[in-house]
Parts: sequence; structure tokens; C-alpha cells
Amino acid sequence: MFGIRVGSARRSREEGEKPFWISFSDLMSALMVLFLVAMSVALLAVTKKISEDDRVDKERSEAIAELRNEIDKILRSKEFEGVKLNGDTIDFGPRGTFADGKNSLTAPQQALLRQFTPLLLDKLRTTKVSRYWFKRAIVEGYASQSGMYLFNMNLSLERSARVLCELLREPRLSEVPFSDEDRKLIATKFFVGGASFNSLRESADNSRRIEFKLEFKSRQEWLDDKKKPPKEVDEAALQKALDPKELCPVFNR
Repeated sequence: MFGIRVGSARRSREEGEKPFWISFSDLMSALMVLFLVAMSVALLAVTKKISEDDRVDKERSEAIAELRNEIDKILRSKEFEGVKLNGDTIDFGPRGTFADGKNSLTAPQQALLRQFTPLLLDKLRTTKVSRYWFKRAIVEGYASQSGMYLFNMNLSLERSARVLCELLREPRLSEVPFSDEDRKLIATKFFVGGASFNSLRESADNSRRIEFKLEFKSRQEWLDDKKKPPKEVDEAALQKALDPKELCPVFNR
């Protein structure tokens, strides 16, 4: 009887220990499963973000390429001979150069700007790039190495500003006026830029020039604008400010 009791007690103790080890093994298995699930979810989220970024980048590239193609089509016209699109820069070539120390536009240059710019504005407004990616256009003025640095820097800015004055002035009787939409787009998206002793060409004559540089938002800038849209322009104030009779403040040199 005594031996039987001892054997029964030992079995009871062993059986009491078994559930503990089984539960510990189950716990470790469950933790491993949870770890694998968490890793799978994390990898899926990263992969999804990369796929979304790739999609947005692809859409951006396609929209910019579409705009470039449309501008190239415009520049094939004989009236724009000599004007080229280099990347995202509209280079007016010899037709966009200035005399030494001068900031004024010739009559043919005025006509060229007033013929080309409305066509460019139409594409900036109607292609896919306008809805999401177009940031601004820099009217970049340049000077040659002759003369003093600060004088040339100011001169290049005057050349750039002179272009905007030309685009926003009151049209002559023989000219087609810019639409209100065009004038507003110029006022809000075209910026003045100037450089002295920068981006020089092979000759001084070709260095004294103006260019249109188109800039586009990055993916991050686009996302930032979605989260926090930029402040809207006061239409009434803009309309009042865009008086076509206002004289250009840049004095002729």
C-alpha cells in the first residue's frame, strides 16, 4: 500500500508539471507567429509606400514630358525659328539677346514674346502638369563679363523685368491683347531672375540674353501642398494691381 501511494504521488507531481511546459511552448509559438505577422504587415506597408511613390514619380515624369512635347510642337513653327527648348529652359537664342549695357527690347523681340508667350501659357494651363506639378517660370536675365559685377547683376534683373513689363503692358492697336487669365498667370507664376558672370556663352553677344526656365514641384512639395494648400491669391487685389496702363518702372538704358 505504501509503495502504491508513493508511485501515485510521483505520477501526480509529473503530470502537474507537464501543463506548464506545454503552455510555455505554446506561448513561444504564439509570440513567433505574432512576430512574423508584424513583420509581414511592416513589409507590406513599406512595399505599398514604395509602390505609391513610384506611381507618383511616374505620373510626374509623364506630365512634364507631355508639356515638353507640346512646347516642342509650338517651336516647330517657322515664326519661332531659332527658339529652342533645352531640358526645361526655353532658349530664345540670338533672338533674345541684348546690346551691350542695354535693357530695352527691340520691336521684333517684343513681337516674338507676345506671339510665343500666350501659346506657352495655354499649355501651362491645360496640360496635366498644370494641375499638380507646375511650380513657376523664371524669366532669367543674363549679362556678359564686360563691366562691373554689381552693375551687370542689376542690368540682368532689368532685362528680366523688362520682359514682364512687355507681357503685361497695354496692347497697341495692331496687337492681340492677352486674356485676363494669361495676365493673372504671368503675375502669379512668372518670377524675375538675374545673373552676373554666370552661365556665360561662347561670346559676349550671346551671353547678354533672357531665358524662360520652367520649374516643377518635387513629389514631396506636391505632398506638402496637399496637406497644407498654399494661400489663395486675392483675386480682387490682383485684378486691381494688374492695370495695363501702368508704366514700366524699368528705365530704358
